[in-house]
Amino acid sequence: MTMPPDRLSALLERFRVRTHLFHAGPLCGVDKFEAVPGRGFLHLLRRGEMAVTHHARDGVLRKLAIREPTLLFYPRPLTHTFHNAPVGGSDFVCAAVNFADDGEHPIVRALPPLIVIPLAQVDGLEDALTLLFGEAERARCGQRLLADRLFEVVLVQLLRWMLDHPEECGISQGMMAGLGDPALARALTALHEKPGQPWTLESMAQQAGMSRSAFAVRFKDVVGSTAADYLTDWRLALAKARLRRGDAVKLVADQLGYANASALSRVFAQRVGMSPRAWLATLPAGA
Repeated sequence: MTMPPDRLSALLERFRVRTHLFHAGPLCGVDKFEAVPGRGFLHLLRRGEMAVTHHARDGVLRKLAIREPTLLFYPRPLTHTFHNAPVGGSDFVCAAVNFADDGEHPIVRALPPLIVIPLAQVDGLEDALTLLFGEAERARCGQRLLADRLFEVVLVQLLRWMLDHPEECGISQGMMAGLGDPALARALTALHEKPGQPWTLESMAQQAGMSRSAFAVRFKDVVGSTAADYLTDWRLALAKARLRRGDAVKLVADQLGYANASALSRVFAQRVGMSPRAWLATLPAGA
């Protein structure tokens, strides 16, 4: 029996994500969460009702009414405000979500700016939520560390559920939609796991179990780009992450399937608009 591909591990191993518990308990009145580069939010409403507001220019609903236990996931920086009763407000557990490489994280780029899902709708969350809420309620040794890790478990389970329910999360096209397609998922996972292989349209189609022509059409329709462009973008995202860590261009080129450093630099300049060296010089200190 053929095992289904692991659609998330290659992504999260190469582009890390960390969660940090910063609130557990009631929120009363008005609480504003400011947009900070590289930071998202994961809010779990356990009990109560509230309204959430956003700036009209941010591309999400100006106002939401939440009336049941709900998960609110902001993958990227977006200012939002919770409006609760001034006394006896809603009960929350909240975490900041820090994605490696800021806006270059492929999952961040593939998700809508806000995902709102009732907790009861996400299969498989029950056990992790029980542990997380239990840790959040009592101060014990290692509480903060364990709560952070449990939030990461919740996030991975949420992403896993989203891959199987893209339309319910507002995902109609892109990487996450592709990973939700059983045939394309096999090809995409292979690209993610082995970016340095000499991939051709034919070899990618073979991974999907499709003809070249059918694969090319389906890939473009679901993912929104050609398979060749997707592979280039994935390789460049990996290149940027490794260059940030201090890897030499030649080493990165070898790992990602380019003939030499010049070949990678040419593709990099074509897509990014500058050489790897010039790009690195634009990064803030410590990035």
